[in-house]
Amino acid sequence: MPVSVASLVVITDVDGTLIDHNTHEWDAARAWLTRLEAHQVPVVLCSSKTAAELTGLQKVLGLDGQPFIAENGAVISLDASWSDHPDYPRLLTGARHEEIRTLLEQLRDTHGYKFTTVSDVDEQTLSEWSGLTPKMAALAKLQEASETLIWRDSDPQLAAFTAALSENGLMMIEGGRFWHVLDQQGGKDQAIAWLMKQYRQRRGNDLVTLGLGDAPGDAPLLDATDYAVVVKGYSRNAVTLKQDTPERVYRTAEYGPAGWSEGLTHFLGEQ
Repeated sequence: MPVSVASLVVITDVDGTLIDHNTHEWDAARAWLTRLEAHQVPVVLCSSKTAAELTGLQKVLGLDGQPFIAENGAVISLDASWSDHPDYPRLLTGARHEEIRTLLEQLRDTHGYKFTTVSDVDEQTLSEWSGLTPKMAALAKLQEASETLIWRDSDPQLAAFTAALSENGLMMIEGGRFWHVLDQQGGKDQAIAWLMKQYRQRRGNDLVTLGLGDAPGDAPLLDATDYAVVVKGYSRNAVTLKQDTPERVYRTAEYGPAGWSEGLTHFLGEQ
């Protein structure tokens, strides 16, 4: 395949892609992570997780100091070596968490929408909802530029709620278990475009991006990269991409980190 590690930036979803959806293991990805590190290829985590969660995960994966995209694109953490950048260490794209939380409470009080936000509950409850340990749930509550909720109302109410968010410059993204509310300036695709602009200013315009994701919610990530790996996932809905050609998109036979490695091998071979 035509992808060279010399000019590569890897941008990857986390849960169900780089890390197993059920066991949270990532051993099957270890060899490729080591190889990418040896070639000094950036591996950018791109997730609905908070910056606090991703910072801890980077330490586990050996990705300390790499940029990452948190909260579905609402938070962009810059490379540790970019301390001269005006937005260092992190860029928050638009409305802050407290602004979003206040608006959601106003909409709920005024219109009676039935939903529960992560801010409404303690770590123990979030742990029960998500399967995270209480310690990890505490990190998941440290949202900076979005709010996460469980929707408990009808579809017509959901449509009205979404329209109200849009009128206030916000949008809602459906995740695996939760809905995520963030500024319309956020989104994984917009975050990737912004981050790659910074990379190209520093390293040249010949950089190539390879995205990896497993769920329909990863489509903006996969549409925003030059090449895309759709890791086999558990969603009942297909991952639909705008430019779905065999030259650009590879769909794996394996799940999770095994599929992640399969996709890299497809595009990069044994470099």
